[in-house]
Amino acid sequence: MIHFVCLISRQGKVRLTKWYSPYTQKERSKVIRELSGVILTRGPKLCNFVEWRGHKVAYKRCYPTTTTTTISVSDDNELEVLEMIHHFVEVLDRYFGSVCELDLIFNFHKAYYILDEILIAGELQESSKKTVARLIAAQDSLVETAKEQASSISNIIAQATK
Repeated sequence: MIHFVCLISRQGKVRLTKWYSPYTQKERSKVIRELSGVILTRGPKLCNFVEWRGHKVAYKRCYPTTTTTTISVSDDNELEVLEMIHHFVEVLDRYFGSVCELDLIFNFHKAYYILDEILIAGELQESSKKTVARLIAAQDSLVETAKEQASSISNIIAQATK
């Protein structure tokens, strides 16, 4: 089981976090601070796994400015966790088209939705990139339909009040 997923910029800014285990807010900020310090100072040619507080941390430097971090329990396969990170990054890249840090900042809700489609309760839910892409496209069409309905309702209300 994955305890959390965290996207951290190379400057140490958190861009996305999803917690699958109960941590208090104080513990969360301590975990992020400690892990970002450990991972960001590691050399680029070092292994993508770190032992931290009895857990194995798998991380991947995905883009020039963003590092994805995932912590897993000792009984999980580290390579599987690393593959999950890669899968998430590929889906983000496919959805945003050469995703960058600004995509994650301005469309964080979509990044969270993609992550929720891939992982549920810290376990891999969907391994097919095509299925995830189809579900995200369906969600986007629902959002567009709701926006159109809301604008048409507001137009009707505006005309009725004139």
